[in-house]
Amino acid sequence: MDLSHNQQETYDSVEIYDVETLIEILPGNIKDPLLSIKELPNLLEVVIDIGRVPQARFTTGTSSLGNREVTLEDINHITQRIGDFGEDNRAGIERTLHRISAIRNRSNKIIGLTLRVGRAVFGTIKIIEDLILTGKSALLLGRPGIGKTTMLREVARVLADTAYKRVVIVDTSNEIAGDGDIPHHSIGNARRMQVSTPLNQHSVMIEAVENHMPEVIIIDEIGTELEANAARTIAERGVQLVATAHGNTLENLIRNPTLSDLIGGIHTVTLGDDEARRRRTQKTVLERRSPPTFEVLIEIQGRNLVAVHEDVASTVDKILRGSSFNPEIRSKDKSGSILVNNASTKPLLEDALPNDKYIDIKESYEPEPNIKTIKIMPYGINKGRLQRAILASNLKIDVVNDIKSADLLLTTKNYYRRRTKALREAENQRRPVYVVRRNTSQQIEQFIKAISRQGELSDSTPSITNALEEANQAASEVKDGEKEIELTPQGAYIRHLQHAIADKYGISSTSTGRDPKRKVVIYK
Repeated sequence: MDLSHNQQETYDSVEIYDVETLIEILPGNIKDPLLSIKELPNLLEVVIDIGRVPQARFTTGTSSLGNREVTLEDINHITQRIGDFGEDNRAGIERTLHRISAIRNRSNKIIGLTLRVGRAVFGTIKIIEDLILTGKSALLLGRPGIGKTTMLREVARVLADTAYKRVVIVDTSNEIAGDGDIPHHSIGNARRMQVSTPLNQHSVMIEAVENHMPEVIIIDEIGTELEANAARTIAERGVQLVATAHGNTLENLIRNPTLSDLIGGIHTVTLGDDEARRRRTQKTVLERRSPPTFEVLIEIQGRNLVAVHEDVASTVDKILRGSSFNPEIRSKDKSGSILVNNASTKPLLEDALPNDKYIDIKESYEPEPNIKTIKIMPYGINKGRLQRAILASNLKIDVVNDIKSADLLLTTKNYYRRRTKALREAENQRRPVYVVRRNTSQQIEQFIKAISRQGELSDSTPSITNALEEANQAASEVKDGEKEIELTPQGAYIRHLQHAIADKYGISSTSTGRDPKRKVVIYK
């Protein structure tokens, strides 16, 4: 596909690919069925495994290529027509962006291939171009195959050709600029440094700064501690970094001890008594260790949808302290207009991406209209651990510091036994008190999973209150002479609270039945 003069001037989401070159390396029994498919322009990759029928994967689904199983001769036919495989088992076709990845057996013989179509898509960074041109270092996150490398390639071209900056690409797997010694024209005037082995990526990153005086360095897939350290060194020298990393969201990096240094690093801090009381947390908390390597973080949710954290340091601090944070949501409609935090983003997303399984804005950043957000006040519970458990669960939960605004209080067994003022206030406010045995991540995660599994968080707070009122009423009636009363089936934690009410009245209780119909029986 060639660009016309006008297209070259505007670069408005123009897509360049050379699928014919990729098809030419296939044996006839795979090539012919593939060429007969009408959806060929939408081809994503061809999957070839010995002993199986080859498959072609498109944006709309998967198609089998004929009915003949792949043989070792088919594999050899392909490997003889491509470049050499590196230590990462990836190869390419010279002067193209196609990537061929190998699967080997225990004897190191290739028994499978994935041939991915490489595309240069001009105009993909319009949605974040203003951020890239500020000169701030930016980190791109997103699931595999969502287009991080495609966007990174376009970033290199725009910074080199539009911003006239000295750009060097550290191209470990030759995915950004293609295979061979001559880089693909889609990177513009940016220079490319190849890496002999993935293990040397960090040293080539430093070499690029020391030897070639770049203003910008582009890196694909930062994945090790050495590479994270090299990135910090580069940023400290005043060079703009634009890179991708393993992970879908900022929270993924916080939980990743290897890559957390990219967003400032996380360490444990012991607070003074006054500060711990002010924050209403334990004395030991998690905090950011240093300034982030990347000032801006972009979560790619789809080709036309991103979530932007323009101040990574501030956002990380909010997450660690359990405060709410709102990334900037950007989308692009069919006309090419960029929408930022606009209520009309939702329908535009549905129109722009009818065939893609991307995360919907409503699911990620807006509360469901029919599900109440539950507010939990932690007491004697590590707020950072609780916040991470909530983030991992994707439930509608907020952490608050005031029992008056909380729907329930979460505490540990030791704190519950002390019957402190906070616990008495929770009872006076008629707020349920949930108890875990220990203040550990595992216990807190089990609590979140348990109430989620029992459906207690998707119900409204009045239904929880009703269950406790039912227990109070039953205990009172048994105290007055009733023999025994069966309560309505409830989840494990609500049953725990109902047992506590029976203990308060000085009468007995037991649980009977199996979940989800397990219930409390109160008796003398």
